[in-house]
Amino acid sequence: MTKTLIKIICIIFIISQTLPLPALANFDPNYVISDKELTDYDSMHMGQIQSFLESKNSYLATYVDPIIRITAAQAIYDAARLHQINPKYILVLLQKEQSLVENGVAITPGRLDWATGYGICDSCKKTDAKVQKYKGFTNQVDWGAGGTRYYFDNPNNFKFQTGSTYNIDGEQVTIANDATRALYTYTPHLHGNENFYNIWQRWFASNFLEGSLLQDVDSGGIYLIRDGMKYPFLSKSAFLSRYDSFDRALPADPEELAKYPLGQAIEHPNYSLLQIPTGGIYLLDDDTLRPIVSKEAFRLLGYNPEEVVPVESSEIFFYKIGSPIKKSSAYPTGALLKDSTTSSVYFVKDGNKHPIVAPELIDFYYNDKKIVEVTPAELENYSTGDPVKLKDGELATAPDDPAVYVITAGEKRAFSSAEAFESLGYKWENILKVSSSILNLHETGELISTIN
Repeated sequence: MTKTLIKIICIIFIISQTLPLPALANFDPNYVISDKELTDYDSMHMGQIQSFLESKNSYLATYVDPIIRITAAQAIYDAARLHQINPKYILVLLQKEQSLVENGVAITPGRLDWATGYGICDSCKKTDAKVQKYKGFTNQVDWGAGGTRYYFDNPNNFKFQTGSTYNIDGEQVTIANDATRALYTYTPHLHGNENFYNIWQRWFASNFLEGSLLQDVDSGGIYLIRDGMKYPFLSKSAFLSRYDSFDRALPADPEELAKYPLGQAIEHPNYSLLQIPTGGIYLLDDDTLRPIVSKEAFRLLGYNPEEVVPVESSEIFFYKIGSPIKKSSAYPTGALLKDSTTSSVYFVKDGNKHPIVAPELIDFYYNDKKIVEVTPAELENYSTGDPVKLKDGELATAPDDPAVYVITAGEKRAFSSAEAFESLGYKWENILKVSSSILNLHETGELISTIN
């Protein structure tokens, strides 16, 4: 598909779509951050918060609250979990209010005591008796997170309402979502929220979608973006057991990669057999470990003892534990079964059969598997699961729907222009040509506009 053609297609496509811009290149006073960004309290665990503070050479990286003797990272983590507020929000709030994360000026006890600016209003002073209950670093972090959550959950108790227009510092602002409403309730000024936005964009706003593969332009390392984190591949075999080509990786500056918390490294090839010191053997199924319940199950399922990789328990503790593999487990790594009557093909795994709606899916994902013809009666032994879909990160177009889509979080999202496509580093030669029956398996998500 030529760039000229996609430009024409995308102009037509835009006419029938709403153009969402949750993360703009410039500050939009109507929309500061999304509701999900504000409330994603699982976005960083305590170790990642500590690592982030250390990466900024922050005073808070070594700070311990003298009153309750906990670290800044623990105070942030605890408040985020308690109030279900994004710890990234708290970090930005600490920078916006008192420059405590990137220390541009000297850290004083006063700045720590009023770390998030909570309880200080335009008409009151820090020395007022009525605001003393908010004083103290950990106290401020707790009130800052809890206050924001209260503003978010209780709009009727405050002035600003989502969808309404207000004159704020001489500018008409129509509040577009609940997170923006809560931020204006916390700081009812344009400059403060613009400062918040700029810090958020610099630290945490990302140009890349769920399921993207990113390659550090300096080191060459490749990462998988999943659940807002980056997972590094440690070997070629680990990568190629999951993806067909290194060309799928998008170039990314180290500054962009730094916006993602570091997840556990992807070290072993998919479907590796991993054995811990106590003797237990697990099948690695992407990010899940499935215990093989007995030596007999291991033997009957045809596994080779020479393929078992010894690992330390500490190497696998971060994986999710999946369903056990028993003697009765059918095709734990998957198989292709063809109905001898209808010729329909299914991907069968763990007692479930997943319809394959078009043969190109076999070429994309299962060209190393032999198709086995079976009777309808045998197929009835398996429950019917969801159809096989395109994987996150795939680019696709169909003959009768010539817009170009990227699959992310299970949705198909079209690009608004060739510039939008190229701004994210995607390559035209990686676009898959698929049938509409495949694209129709995916819900249509928001249009992707140019990202600067």
